[in-house]
Amino acid sequence: MSGQWRRVGDKASMYLPVLIMGLLALGTWWLVRNAPKPLSSGTERAVRHDPDYFLKDFVIKNFEASGRLKSRLNGTTGEHFPDTDTLEIQDARMLSFTPDGRKTIGRSNRALSNGDGSEIQMFGQAVITREPVPATATQKALPAMQLESEFLQLWPNQERASTNKPVVMTRGSDKFTGDSMQYGHLDQILQMHGRVKGVIQPSQKP
Repeated sequence: MSGQWRRVGDKASMYLPVLIMGLLALGTWWLVRNAPKPLSSGTERAVRHDPDYFLKDFVIKNFEASGRLKSRLNGTTGEHFPDTDTLEIQDARMLSFTPDGRKTIGRSNRALSNGDGSEIQMFGQAVITREPVPATATQKALPAMQLESEFLQLWPNQERASTNKPVVMTRGSDKFTGDSMQYGHLDQILQMHGRVKGVIQPSQKP
């Protein structure tokens, strides 16, 4: 009888390592399945549209490499949003100069500017005024121009303006209205769409 139990014990000892490995594998699987999930890193979290700094009664100036003033932007309050790198301004006032020194001024109830000021959106009673251009040996004189709308989008470096809202454009003594507009000052091309109306005054003879 003792010999029979010995043989059973020998066979059991042969399967014991396999049994232990199976238990270890089962335990490892259970630990992996029930382990707590790692916390998401900061880059994986959804970026929230929250301001990272505030401004009050501020003035931002942008200068050329030569030191000449290129543009100025001021408002009563401002909020910078890092996720879009935009600055939202209340009671916005703008001033910019072209390379030849011509001045453009603007104002609106609210404005949104991108990080480098190359694109500005103006909301609420938006008005842009450009001073007249005197005549030169190669170019005729250009009268003062003004744009008025509830929304204006500007690209100051390209001297372009656009809106998808009703707009009034005054150019000297002439006036045009439309439901939307695209205007490029460098090529002097004005496109108005929708219900377009215009009043052109006859030129004054010398």
